[in-house]
Amino acid sequence: MATNEPELMDTSNVKQEEPAEEVTSPNESSEQIAAEVKPEPMEEAPSTSLDHSESYKRFEMLLRKTETFSHCLSAGDASAIPKSPVKGVRGKAKKVSTDAAAGQAFAIGDHRHRMTEKEEDEELLSQSKKAENVFRFEQSPSYICGGEMRDYQIRGLNWLISLQHNGINGILADEMGLGKTLQTISVIGYLKHYKHQNGPFLVIVPKSTLQNWANEFKKWCPSVKTVCLIGNEEERNNVIQNIIRPGDFDAVLTTYEMVLKTIGTLKKFVWKYLVIDEAHRIKNEKSKLSEFMFTSADDFDSWFSDSSMFNNSSLVQRLHQVLKPFLLRRLKSDVEKSLLPKKELKIYVGLSKMQREWYTKILMKDLDVVNGAGKLEKARLMNILMHLRKCCNHPYLFDGAEPGPPYTTDQHLVDNSGKMVLLDKLLKKLKEQGSRVLIFSQMARMLDMLEDYCWWRQYAYCRLDGSTAHEDRQRAIDEYNREGSEKFVFMLTTRAGGLGINLTSADVVIIYDSDYNPQMDLQAMDRAHRIGQKKQR
Repeated sequence: MATNEPELMDTSNVKQEEPAEEVTSPNESSEQIAAEVKPEPMEEAPSTSLDHSESYKRFEMLLRKTETFSHCLSAGDASAIPKSPVKGVRGKAKKVSTDAAAGQAFAIGDHRHRMTEKEEDEELLSQSKKAENVFRFEQSPSYICGGEMRDYQIRGLNWLISLQHNGINGILADEMGLGKTLQTISVIGYLKHYKHQNGPFLVIVPKSTLQNWANEFKKWCPSVKTVCLIGNEEERNNVIQNIIRPGDFDAVLTTYEMVLKTIGTLKKFVWKYLVIDEAHRIKNEKSKLSEFMFTSADDFDSWFSDSSMFNNSSLVQRLHQVLKPFLLRRLKSDVEKSLLPKKELKIYVGLSKMQREWYTKILMKDLDVVNGAGKLEKARLMNILMHLRKCCNHPYLFDGAEPGPPYTTDQHLVDNSGKMVLLDKLLKKLKEQGSRVLIFSQMARMLDMLEDYCWWRQYAYCRLDGSTAHEDRQRAIDEYNREGSEKFVFMLTTRAGGLGINLTSADVVIIYDSDYNPQMDLQAMDRAHRIGQKKQR
């Protein structure tokens, strides 16, 4: 949970769509009705300036709607939020006559501008009463059992409640380690205990964090009955037949991959609340996963189809206003004063003799590409870069580089890599001072070598990578976090172990090789730098 690029958690209030009607919605504005009955021109004008003007108009419309949402969220008035017209099948909506449209437009305008003082007072009083109906917590809710929520977490809960009350989706984007999981669990608990909704709720998370979510539900809100939808086909069918279809649950916890495999079953439910952890993973709006989670984004995209309108920074800044009502982000430095800042240290090391030889061999093999003399091929360049990264990590990653047979694990494993020479010295010192260490690498084969190294140095360790089974992942995490655990090192691949898991029993994080995306490294660091860290220095 992100950030620092925001670590996104999309909390969506999902409601069943009303059946489409063959009439124009009475909530449409007079401008929309007038546009619908306007006679079509004989031919389209190709003017680019007109296209720009239309784009600006749409953008201004979006900003006005955003201001309305902001006002309603602060006032708690759900009725004031403009309702989208009910959509039917494309091209099937009936058009009203010109006279009827004019009459309706007059009626709308007359109601808006000719309200009496008494009517206005009654409307304001009605709005204030509705605002009072939005429940707000002043302290940690009674249904939260595992401890007390912090003040900023209670404010986050109230924000989520306000969104839910007004039927609006939102993004909880607090910095990593501030308790987004707890805030999300608390709003589901609110729906169960205060709104008397026993679900169904759907929580979609990365595979590596599924068991952590289940544990957090049991810890903080055990009254919410959860079921994990994961496993092979036989295990999934057993859960679906015996638990999900009979409705013997409040919340379903599942992964992105399982959604695609069980989409037929999940679509049959009207989910009262949808949570998407690490929502930045959903990037392709045309994917099956996005189609299941979201409605079409065509209408929104059409407002911004003219990308040239964003060439000046002022418009981009105004876009922030669009996001403001729907996104909540707090930083550790602002709200969690008890958590000391991270101490980051970059250490540069040289290549060993063996690494220099392999590095030169790689460059000489594709000298024409390196010098730019040959045909520039992105794939070849990326392949060269990957080989150079492997060389910098350890030359034994190349077939035939390690001396043998017989293959032995001893001092040569350290001496032939500059990084390993430094790591060997660091771990010895950290072991003496009582620290516990997380080591992240991009390469699973590098973890194989680190595993051999830990066995040779007799360091107790755990390991997690993309091939680790779901049950083994949680077993390794629990074993490492267990009180009095003797595990000194936890080795993880950045992509598999860098998201959503809690390893606060460690106080040192070593990024053995950096990710192409620096935010992934920040995510990895915050597996330890989060609420619950007790070994701060």
